[in-house]
This record gives sequence, structure tokens and C-alpha cells, in this order.
Amino acid sequence: MRHYWPAMQALRECRVPVVVAVNGVAAGGGFSLAMSGDIILAARSASFIQVFSRIGLVPDLGSTWLLPRLIGRQRALDLMLLNEPLPAERAKEWGLVRDVVDDAKLLDEAKALAGRLADGPTRALVATRQLLEESEHASYADQFRREIELQQVIRESADAKEGRQAFVEKRKAQFTGR
Repeated sequence: MRHYWPAMQALRECRVPVVVAVNGVAAGGGFSLAMSGDIILAARSASFIQVFSRIGLVPDLGSTWLLPRLIGRQRALDLMLLNEPLPAERAKEWGLVRDVVDDAKLLDEAKALAGRLADGPTRALVATRQLLEESEHASYADQFRREIELQQVIRESADAKEGRQAFVEKRKAQFTGR
């Protein structure tokens, strides 16, 4: 908790969306680190492996909480108990990664995706990330209410007004982060 939790918590609680690029093998704690982000891109040669039980340990660094939420309990157990590598293409099929790209293009694709997010309605994106994180522990009714509360705040932002105006004018919105 003293050494690893602060970094993992910082990723999960980061105000802005976190794009993760996986190149090579994400094993054990590296797999956990990748899952702590919001959107994962993988190089075609990348793979994911839990590896813990192969060396007589249990999964850690949040794997038992993150992995079943991302790919389901059965698939998570399969990866954790059998320690077989999960190739990038299958990780995409299972919903773990957003996209698989050529190895040489991974960093450029990750930067482009991060840029796309940065050019978007950042207040709304931050609030969306916050709502999803809160939803892990909320009832449907409580989450519904929380969405309305945040929507009331966000809809008064300059970006929301620009987004609505651009929609009416059938043009691309020019967001400023305000």
C-alpha cells in the first residue's frame, strides 16, 4: 500500500482521461498498471499475462478488482489461474483494449488519441470519467440523480454552449476547455 497504491490511485483518480499504450508484454504488475488507465491501445506484438500463480502468488496491484470489471469473471479467472498469454488481438475481442495497431505506429496513435481527447469538451470528459468511477458503488437511482446534478453544472459551460450551437449550425464544435 505504501509503495504502489499512491501511483495506482493517482491513475484511477486522475482528473483527465488516461491513454495507455502497451508495447511488448504487460506481465503481472505491468498488466495491472495498464488496466488502471481509461483507454488502452496495444501494439500488434503486445500481449498480457497475469503470471502470479505461476510463481506461487496471488494477483495484486488491483488485478482482481480491475480485470473482472473489464472482461468478465470467467475470462479473468482463466487468465489468473492458467497464466496463458493474452495476445493483443484477443484482448481487443474481449474488450480489454480499444485498438491494436502496428508496433511502429503505437506511440503516434496513442498521442493522436490523447490529442483528440484534449481537443474535446474537457470539462464534460472529466465529469464523465468521474461519473463512471462513482458508478462502481452507486445504485441506479443514485447514479441517475448524480448525472442530473453534474449535467446541470456542465450544461452552463462555454464548451456545452458551443457544442449545442455547432450542432444546430451543422459544423464541428471548437472547444476551449471552459
